[in-house]
Amino acid sequence: MVKMFEVGMLATNCYVVNCRETLQAAVIDPGFGNQSEADEVIAFARGNGLELKLIVNTHGHPDHSCGNAALKAAFHVPICIHSNDAYMLGKSGRETAHYFGYDCVSPPADILLQEGGYIKLGDVTLRVLHTPGHSLGSISLIGETEVFTGDALFAGSVGRTDFPGSSDVEMQNSLRKLKQLPDYFTVYPGHGPTTTIGEEKRVNPFLLGV
Repeated sequence: MVKMFEVGMLATNCYVVNCRETLQAAVIDPGFGNQSEADEVIAFARGNGLELKLIVNTHGHPDHSCGNAALKAAFHVPICIHSNDAYMLGKSGRETAHYFGYDCVSPPADILLQEGGYIKLGDVTLRVLHTPGHSLGSISLIGETEVFTGDALFAGSVGRTDFPGSSDVEMQNSLRKLKQLPDYFTVYPGHGPTTTIGEEKRVNPFLLGV
């Protein structure tokens, strides 16, 4: 099951993903702008009897990681991020947060993700696909019929590549990877509405050119 919350000043999509059988769950990209947004996600998890196992950041930008501290305090679970973006969390992440106009600092990462790794939530498995371009350590998470793309791929667009650590070339390579997924895959992006791989292959100008 996937539940989406729109959070923070940049309207980030925060996802709660869980196994229907075991109720094991993860929160993806908790970019909360305030405590009330954190409380809403915490109440949803507890109210549905979910066992939160992991906090996962698709990348280290603060609009996707500002809620790490609140969730970790509430559930005492590990924070996961690709190794290339781990520097944006913990004390070293303060400079990144200030660059983006945020005052929050996430606790440091507990688990460093790599290409080809897996996140297991009961019967649900999400495969880690390294999709840099928006940041050095951007990842997408691939399930059975869905992909969480962070800021790599949006409906009709892609993430910005003019930030420190961004790369147009890497974004092109990442889009080629995502384009290989089946057309029926649902795309859960970091911002904006859900879409499908097939729809993006038809209309997204950034996918048409790779």
